[in-house]
Amino acid sequence: MSNTNVNTNGASSSDELLNKLKLATDGLLFMSESEYPFEVFFWQSQEKQQVNPEFILSKLNKPSDTKVEFVDLDSFFDVATTEEEWHSKEDKEIVKKYQDLVKIIKENLSDIKVARLGDIEIDAYIVGQVPSGDLAGLSTKIIET
Repeated sequence: MSNTNVNTNGASSSDELLNKLKLATDGLLFMSESEYPFEVFFWQSQEKQQVNPEFILSKLNKPSDTKVEFVDLDSFFDVATTEEEWHSKEDKEIVKKYQDLVKIIKENLSDIKVARLGDIEIDAYIVGQVPSGDLAGLSTKIIET
């Protein structure tokens, strides 16, 4: 079984991808009304999965009436990846780390979906398919009141 990826910047194996994601998120906190770290996850899949609300809720053992909203990857990271004139040197370094993270996600995952679960205390899952057909990504928590 070959895990070769046509994208030269992509990870050649699932383990390599997970390590890339761990390194890219090391020390990064997702900023909302609180700050939470990113967790890397890997979901094995027997067949190509349709990432829809039902699948996400069943995978996470959440009640079927949990609110699920899908947002675009770029809009999810928009504030974090946009450099502002008033940013300090540290802020600009964080923006660069987020830009690198989005690039790594796009180079290594296909069919990327960002799911936001719940209200106020929102669980966010960035899910994409790896070449093997399995699913991988990042999760974090967002507080919006």
